[in-house]
Amino acid sequence: MPTIDCDPETVRRRLADAGVDIEPGNTDHERWRAKRGDAVAVAYDDSVVVQGARPTDLTALLSESGGRAHVYFDGASRGNPGPGAIGWVLVSGDGIVDEGSETIGKTTNNRAEYEALIRALEMARDHGFDEVDVRGDSELIVKQVKGAWNTNDPDLRERRVRARELLDGFDRWSLEHVPREINDRADQLANEALDDD
Repeated sequence: MPTIDCDPETVRRRLADAGVDIEPGNTDHERWRAKRGDAVAVAYDDSVVVQGARPTDLTALLSESGGRAHVYFDGASRGNPGPGAIGWVLVSGDGIVDEGSETIGKTTNNRAEYEALIRALEMARDHGFDEVDVRGDSELIVKQVKGAWNTNDPDLRERRVRARELLDGFDRWSLEHVPREINDRADQLANEALDDD
């Protein structure tokens, strides 16, 4: 159980700003409780204790600095265009913070890659990280977002603008193309979502 030394009222405001529900404490010693995912934060006079199966669901939001996450993303389309899905993984010094996947309907592979990047960045933002190192195995997406390559596709241009808006919301970010084996978990999640659909 991580214990974070902090001002509980400052942390309470930070959690409320992130949309986390806060309830009164269960005992006279507890100032308040907050739940997100599989984590529960319990505030005392000068500290907050995080309990639950996945404390990382709350720890980044509780820190004064949201910290840094490694963000992996992958999109898949079977048929190009065809059924599409996305996968993402957020990793901090504490391990995997969050991962997920979902189907996104009929789409192209490039659109799926952009949707995966956008969702991964939204999740990193929602977890309260202020620095992200983003990795994906689509060279096209990485080079377009970084401005090295252009696109004539209006849908991809729109998604590129959204991805840059999200990246610019972080204090520091990097975006790199990596081999598929480095991005294996995000790739696996996207393909599992297609298999399960």
